[in-house]
Amino acid sequence: MKKHTREQLFERLEGLGIAQKTFDHPPIMTVDDGHEHWENIEGVHCKNLFLKDAKGAYWLVVTPIDREVNLKAMPERMGSKRISFARAERLREILGLEPGSVTPFGLINDDEKKVNVVLDKEMMSAEIVNYHPLENNATTSISPSNLLKFIESCGHDPRIVELRMDMPA
Repeated sequence: MKKHTREQLFERLEGLGIAQKTFDHPPIMTVDDGHEHWENIEGVHCKNLFLKDAKGAYWLVVTPIDREVNLKAMPERMGSKRISFARAERLREILGLEPGSVTPFGLINDDEKKVNVVLDKEMMSAEIVNYHPLENNATTSISPSNLLKFIESCGHDPRIVELRMDMPA
């Protein structure tokens, strides 16, 4: 697998006519680390979970950072069986990403289309959403419609799912 660089990602976005704005900051490993660096970046900040289900399928679940994730209740909404976090080796192998840098932009590296993509419904109704551009030392702002355009250009058909557990699926 060829691992794309941040610059190649931006070239791909530009080629698709996708507007984005990127903000550099120190590396961020956790949501808690990010709060001080994100305070002046508009939009919904998101977390990305790279998961594996009981049948061996891989999942990328993308949701707002404040969304409580219940790994026992989520599979039914995703159309999966029991899920757990995938190993870091698989993250590197499939999406070309390091732990702490998980992002839907990593789908640019999923040439074999191994990953099922689940996007939080509420997140997708925002004006701007924010993700790492393949590295955790920057944040890229993009519209949800352009995020979909990018994901589909990578050959994936994302599911938009109500992931708030207090809402009906």
